[in-house]
Amino acid sequence: MDTLLVSTPRLSLITRRGRTLGSAKKIETLALLLRGALEAESKVGLKMNLQQKDLAALLRSLPALRNPTISNLSQPGWVAVETIIDEKVVRELIPQLKAAGAEGIIEYPLNKVVY
Repeated sequence: MDTLLVSTPRLSLITRRGRTLGSAKKIETLALLLRGALEAESKVGLKMNLQQKDLAALLRSLPALRNPTISNLSQPGWVAVETIIDEKVVRELIPQLKAAGAEGIIEYPLNKVVY
């Protein structure tokens, strides 16, 4: 067995007269979605609940794509925190989050991350 050809996928703009603008937009949209899917391969989402009083300390050690989302829970004094992080750090991070008071920690895969 031997390699005959090595290839990589490329997006290029192939247009016909009168279709340039519409075709370009479709190619840009497809490229955006493909980049989002590739970026998501190395990321995961994390959700957790914790007491409001523990939030500041948790946020100092919580990595995020930009900033985590903080939502009030129906129980007074509690918040939900959601963030996107690199998958390679989640194993070390979850025990730290638990120690910081986080409960109900959920890790979930992502389909796309678009910046």
